[in-house]
Amino acid sequence: MVENKRIHLLGSVLDVLSMEETLSRVEELIEAGQPSQHVVINASKINLMAENEELQKIVNASPLVNADGQSVVWAAQFLGYDVKERVTGIDLFENLVAKAAEKGWKPYYFGATEEAVREVVRIHQEKYPSLKVAGFRNGYFEDVESEQIAHEIKESQADIVFVAFSSPKKEVWVNAHKELMQVPFVMGVGGSFDVIAGKTKRAPKWMQKTGLEWFYRLVQEPRRMFKRYAVGNFRFVKHVLTAKRNQKRSE
Repeated sequence: MVENKRIHLLGSVLDVLSMEETLSRVEELIEAGQPSQHVVINASKINLMAENEELQKIVNASPLVNADGQSVVWAAQFLGYDVKERVTGIDLFENLVAKAAEKGWKPYYFGATEEAVREVVRIHQEKYPSLKVAGFRNGYFEDVESEQIAHEIKESQADIVFVAFSSPKKEVWVNAHKELMQVPFVMGVGGSFDVIAGKTKRAPKWMQKTGLEWFYRLVQEPRRMFKRYAVGNFRFVKHVLTAKRNQKRSE
């Protein structure tokens, strides 16, 4: 049993776990067999939660919440919490695929374009010949198809579902359909399929470690990412400074 190290940070819960501890916790959830939803938080997610009460409730009800962004780690440390590392969604995704091949868990891949999701499945099956893929489908669908998709995922008998579309859509969709899917572990992986399929590039390691991954994405897609990062980072800093002021007032 992994020790529960949960804190409350900027309107969100956060489990202070290393990658290894997170993997052990996921194994516990899968073995328990009850539908569960995993989420990660970063500066953008904190901003979204501040204005979206439904998203905030979903995140805070999740049994496992990791720090995806380095900004969240720094904010936690600034506010006096002992958070040593982040557990990014894409790294956890890759580690879980490896563990699935080892344990015999069956993953289902849901999201991105048909070309991208097929390529991710191909890459993973080539890398892990023992991997038993429950199924896959692209992330383009109408709302009226959601129940049928959830039923198909249930019929696949998947142990893990990786959901690759944006926030807050993925969190809301998973929360609404997790009971119908009856999958022990469902996690959102954002744009990870596109990265693994080679459609987009991830920042170099040194930029990841120094917290500049956001800048790399902004340079790659300036129009799409300007509001999220240039404006969003400023809003996130305001949330952190407000939390610090509130801490001092309560001392």
